[in-house]
Amino acid sequence: MRLERKFDAGRALELARRTLDIEAQALLSLKPRVGQPFADAVALILRCRGRVVVMGMGKSGHVGRKVASTLSSTGTPALFVHPAEASHGDLGMVAAGDVVLAISNSGESDELIAIMPVLRRLDVSLIAMTGRRDSTLGRHADLRIDTTVDQEACPLNLTPTASTTAQLALGDALAVALLDARGFREEDFARSHPGGALGRKLLTHVRDVMRSGDAVPRVSPNTAFTDMMHEMTRKGLGATAIVDDAGQVLGIFTDGDLRRLVENGQDLRAFCARDVMRVQPHQVREGALAADAAGLMEQHRVTSLLVVDETGLLVGAVNSNDLMRAKVI
Repeated sequence: MRLERKFDAGRALELARRTLDIEAQALLSLKPRVGQPFADAVALILRCRGRVVVMGMGKSGHVGRKVASTLSSTGTPALFVHPAEASHGDLGMVAAGDVVLAISNSGESDELIAIMPVLRRLDVSLIAMTGRRDSTLGRHADLRIDTTVDQEACPLNLTPTASTTAQLALGDALAVALLDARGFREEDFARSHPGGALGRKLLTHVRDVMRSGDAVPRVSPNTAFTDMMHEMTRKGLGATAIVDDAGQVLGIFTDGDLRRLVENGQDLRAFCARDVMRVQPHQVREGALAADAAGLMEQHRVTSLLVVDETGLLVGAVNSNDLMRAKVI
């Protein structure tokens, strides 16, 4: 049985730093080699009538799964097909008009080479992401993206490390170039990530989280102060709207306003809503993004907003707790 070398913390740190240096240099060396073939690949995918089918074996396959996922989430429909499984039925997932992105550092993966004649008969375009121009894959591809690296980070120069980093980085570069060319926006990203934090911020509107109907505290300008306080207590918003008979917003009264009146030592029983309301309260439209409502609260240092329609009629109310429950903030 082979004896294991005694752990040397210094050597481990040295190898870690060396790995980062090698992989960083591998990426930097790619930059001057990103030229017309890369631009042609972007243009080819933009013209694609179908999907981008990413293929790769071993470590390149793992990279390929990530590349396909990134493309799909940034506006370019893509899927990963395992080359070995393709020979046993999964090739049916590839259709005429698709673009195949084949990833192989050597360009000689047997499983990829075996299905190349079939891919040609399917009338698909083939982009090779390989480190060898003269490889079988490189020679037969319509376009070749160069992923050549001088050495692997592995001390034996065997384990795919720098080469897979190069593949991953160029896959990301493809996705970024494509999303920019498609005019892909934050709203588009949110639609493909509805469960994430960004999705909630960009897809949740004020109408989705606001209180409406009888849950909205509201009083008339002539409402007695004590009755107004009862309304605020019942509805639990920490504020109440003051509206006219038509529902037009005239003002607002909040817990903060109450505190300031108490501090001034005034006889509150003598007041009505008109006497203590703040006019021109901060408002938001029901169709606005909930994230924008949160920004408005932060900007004006308030915890509640009245929600109005396009004519200024009160239709709801929202406070910071509502936004927190919706995970907008």
